[in-house]
Amino acid sequence: MKTDHTPKVLSYRLLGGKELAWLAWFFGVLVLLGGLYLVWLPDVGELKKKNPKETSFMLIKERQARAQGKKLPRVMIWKNLGEISENLRYAVLVAEDDGFYRHNGVEWESVKRALAEDWKQKRLAKGGSTITQQLARNLYLSPSKNPLRKLKELLIARRLEGELGKRRILELYLNVAEWGRGIYGAEAAARAYFGKSAAELTPEEGAALAAVLPSPRRYSPVKGTRFMERQKSRIVARMRASGYLPEEELVEEEVVISSETAVWESTAPY
Repeated sequence: MKTDHTPKVLSYRLLGGKELAWLAWFFGVLVLLGGLYLVWLPDVGELKKKNPKETSFMLIKERQARAQGKKLPRVMIWKNLGEISENLRYAVLVAEDDGFYRHNGVEWESVKRALAEDWKQKRLAKGGSTITQQLARNLYLSPSKNPLRKLKELLIARRLEGELGKRRILELYLNVAEWGRGIYGAEAAARAYFGKSAAELTPEEGAALAAVLPSPRRYSPVKGTRFMERQKSRIVARMRASGYLPEEELVEEEVVISSETAVWESTAPY
């Protein structure tokens, strides 16, 4: 039996009129949906006086837990900004957004650097988000790195800056930020990890909480891993360099975990 060893040549043909029309319709729908997604922006004005009871981020995490057959508790205890220790407030600003009081919601230089890094790594790796952007994402969006979602985050951040003052934005952020599984806000975090109110946090404790914000489920502010100790020391050093911490604060304070905290952690669904 004679076998044909002649190599097969791939053949191409131009798309027909119907196929081109279908593709045009498909991409038109995508553009329309993307436009509608970006046009819809939440009414952030209500946040001037109304404290949110839940966020998009909380609901997403709880939905994910239910899909795995688990129940994720939610602990959030609202506190006004004046009831949260300046040690934590300043540590968070130093760690997350040291230009908070200078930008209008978006730090464009950080965005450029993040885009350059993303291009270099050929993936969406860096976010370059300000505290205002993080708040926008937390309240209304998702952790997805979809470019459209990122663009909407920028638009909402600008709206937050236009409607609310810096003090209110920081207050909202510190009350809805995740600090562990089911732990939201500074007060819940202070009680869970240190057995005290957020108003009583020391510089070391504030730095420890600020250090875990980028990955609150991966790291703990009270488990002294080498990485966490370095991060905490870096934040404390920056606080001192900026003049916030006086020289008498040079002696490191011991982080004490109460027995109540230990019991809470042992029963939390980590």
